[in-house]
Amino acid sequence: MTLGMPNRKFETYVVIDWSGQNIARPKGLAVAYASEGDTAPSLLSPEERWSRQSILNWLLEHAKAGTNMLIGVDLSPALPFVDHGEYFPGWSDSPKDAPSLWQLVDRLAEPDKHLAVNSFLNHPDVYRHFRHHDGLGDLFEGGAGRLRQCERAQKAMGFLPSSCMNLVGAAQVGKSSLTGMRVLNKLRGHIPVWPFDPIEEIGPAIVEIYTSIAARAGGVPRGRSKVYDPVVLDTVLDELGSAPHAKLGEYTDHATDALITAAWLRNAAKDPKNWRPAGLTEHISRTEGWTFGAV
Repeated sequence: MTLGMPNRKFETYVVIDWSGQNIARPKGLAVAYASEGDTAPSLLSPEERWSRQSILNWLLEHAKAGTNMLIGVDLSPALPFVDHGEYFPGWSDSPKDAPSLWQLVDRLAEPDKHLAVNSFLNHPDVYRHFRHHDGLGDLFEGGAGRLRQCERAQKAMGFLPSSCMNLVGAAQVGKSSLTGMRVLNKLRGHIPVWPFDPIEEIGPAIVEIYTSIAARAGGVPRGRSKVYDPVVLDTVLDELGSAPHAKLGEYTDHATDALITAAWLRNAAKDPKNWRPAGLTEHISRTEGWTFGAV
């Protein structure tokens, strides 16, 4: 079933802190993993800094190997749909479900290097719906922008989610989410993405995560979701049932977000309510998706 807790257990829990920066190897990419039990999560550090392409290749390798792992990606896998019954109201080519959206983003952005999305965003019928650095699209809604239903659930939990339709400012998540959609399209048929796809009995699976939910579960106070201090990091990991971490070369928010969320995901995956949140419907599971842990 697409909805509901899968009838299986995972052995490894991976969290990918994503980035939409339009360069080959963004500093914001980080990958952490946690094994079953209470061992501390660790960072996976390739010889060169991660790129979106190298992460895609790494995921495809694990898909081929059938690795039994749950992968949390820190991005929105779809745009708002439910509020207007369309991703792009008024455009006849607006996709009807999330996989079709991924395919559209990837196709229109195909000329862009590094799995970027500039060509997609510059398409005249797409441009109209976003807040850009050079101005507002004429169909961008006022205020913070449109939200998915799971983002409304996040607000009800006391968080401050950002709209994917906003591409401006330090808190914007639009470009990272759209670049992530290109990767999800290339993973289609290789790794299922919850709740859009049924979770197979073996192999990897992907869920959307929001690192602030993990930080809150680890005792980080509201409004202070980022951790830069190793002592504080161990305190948060301990709250999540994890052993202390191995010393890092640099304590960036990307690294600590990934570590904390990997420890959280290991616990959260065992809670049935995270797989069947009250607000998730079959319609939403096809169009907008849901943030794991937003209940």
